[in-house]
Amino acid sequence: MLYVMLADKGFVPIETLDTFCRRDSILGGHPEAAKVPGVEASTGSLGHGLSYGVGMALAARIEKRDSRVIVVMGDGEIDEGSVWEAALCAGKHRLSNLTAVVDYNKIQSAGPTSEVQDLEPLLDKWRAFNFAAVDVDGHDVAALRDVFRRLPLAQDRPSAVICHTVKGKGIPFAENDANWHHKSKIGLDVVSKLFAALE
Repeated sequence: MLYVMLADKGFVPIETLDTFCRRDSILGGHPEAAKVPGVEASTGSLGHGLSYGVGMALAARIEKRDSRVIVVMGDGEIDEGSVWEAALCAGKHRLSNLTAVVDYNKIQSAGPTSEVQDLEPLLDKWRAFNFAAVDVDGHDVAALRDVFRRLPLAQDRPSAVICHTVKGKGIPFAENDANWHHKSKIGLDVVSKLFAALE
């Protein structure tokens, strides 16, 4: 999705999308700031995004900027200890200009989060780290718009938006299937089925 948006905004030529995850491509499985125009930080599944976001939010406060920092994370990514260290720091410093958005589809690359590393009660965890936290249907655009218009959710602490989603939603043969987590090569017959499902 990120690469498609970057192509749509002119950061990379649209033809580059066809090279996704190839050995000679700039578009790897994890976006790299030094390789991909428009990518400002190499973060991803190792959990560095929230730490980076905390630093940006603190800098904005020190420089008296009214900017808002939004960090999007996957539920597998938040298994990383650095995420929770950053959450502790954000809560301590009451960074109301910081929002953590979690794509909570309950499946990570190795299988269901309930088996790999159970995250429940996830909403309560974020609240325990001094975040104002809400659950939302991550497929409901109106509900998402409503939550984002209300940011910050509290004036004296960071916000967390837990987006409940379905991995592969809208593609019946891919929904909730961890095998689709890392697919980069698929046959034209599968591409045809994907387009048919979207129509």
